[in-house]
Amino acid sequence: MSPGAGEAAHVAPREQDGAAADSGDSGDNGVRGVRLSFGFGSDRGLRRELNEDSFLAADPIFAVADGMGGHEAGEVASRECISVLSQQQVLSDGSRVATAVDLQQALRQADARIREISNARAGTTVTGVTLVEERGVPYWLVFNVGDSRTYRLSQGTFAQVSVDHSEVQELVDGGYITPAQALVHPRRHVVTRALGTGSDTEADFWLVPVEEGDRILVCSDGLTNEVTDEQIHRALSTLNHPQDAVDSLIQSALRAGGRDNVTVVVVDASNVDGGDAGATLENSSTVSAAEDTLPRMPRVDVAPDAGPDAAAAADEPSQPTPSNHPAGLADGPEPSSDEGNYGDDHHG
Repeated sequence: MSPGAGEAAHVAPREQDGAAADSGDSGDNGVRGVRLSFGFGSDRGLRRELNEDSFLAADPIFAVADGMGGHEAGEVASRECISVLSQQQVLSDGSRVATAVDLQQALRQADARIREISNARAGTTVTGVTLVEERGVPYWLVFNVGDSRTYRLSQGTFAQVSVDHSEVQELVDGGYITPAQALVHPRRHVVTRALGTGSDTEADFWLVPVEEGDRILVCSDGLTNEVTDEQIHRALSTLNHPQDAVDSLIQSALRAGGRDNVTVVVVDASNVDGGDAGATLENSSTVSAAEDTLPRMPRVDVAPDAGPDAAAAADEPSQPTPSNHPAGLADGPEPSSDEGNYGDDHHG
C-alpha cells in the first residue's frame, strides 16, 4: 500500500519543498540552522477493519498515537490527541521554544478531551519528538505515554529512547524476565499508561542533544511487534531517504503478518553546526551485526525549567522507575466486539 494508506488520521506537514501533504513524501524544512527531512506512512494492516493510529509530521513536532477502544473509539481518541498537539502555539511552524511543561499541558488537554467525548471508554498511547533550542543549542525533546516507541540512530549508535509503559517492561526492569522472554510473554500487550483512560496519564520526557545526521524513528507497536530491532536498525542505516525507510519498514511489518495498524515517521537532521550531512548513515554502515541492538538511551526526567544542564544528565545511566499502578490496559493482537473490550487495548 502507498504511504498514508489505511485512512489513519494525521496532520500533514505545514511546510514542504515540492511534496504533496497527503502523498507521504518527505517534508524538508530548514529553520534556525537545523534542517529536517522526513517521511511518514500508515497502514491499517492485514487483520484490522479500522486504522486507529493517528500521526503528526510537521516541523517541529513528530508524533504517533495508537488508539485503544475499538468500534471507532480508538480512532477518535488518537485523532483527538494529535489534533490537540497540532493546535499548540508553541509547536507552530518551525518553532523551537516548546518545553516539557508545554507538552505535558497539551497532553493533559488531550486526556481531558478524550475522556469527555468517550466517557473514559477509549484511550490512546502517544510518543514522539519535538525539536527545541536551549541557548541556541538544538535538542530533541522526546515524550512518551504507553508502548508506542521513539528510536534514535546517531553516529552509528541505534537505541530506543522511550521506555515502554507496559507490564513486561516493568518485569524486565525488575529482573523477573529477560528482554527475549518479554517478546513472547502472554502479558506483553498490557500497557500501564494511556491518555483518556486509566489513572496514570503522565508522560516521560528525555532531552537529547541533536547530532549531525541524526535519524529519529517514531512508530506504533504495529511495527515493533512484527519487526525486530535488528531489522529496524538495518533499514534505518541503509536507506538514505527517510520516505524509503518508512516504506520499507511498513512493508516488513505487513510481510511479517500485519496483525495491527502500523504507523511510521522517520526524521533526519542535518546542518547541525555546519556538520556533514549523512554522518549517521556513513558511520552506521560500519557497525557489526553483533552491535545491531544497543542498550536504550538513559531516561532523563526534565524539570519544568530544564535547560542544557538537563540534557547533560543523559550521559549518566539511570533506570526508569516501574509504575506501581495496576496493569489496566491490554493491547491485544486481535480486535474483539465484546462490550468493555476496547479493541487494541482495554481495561483488564
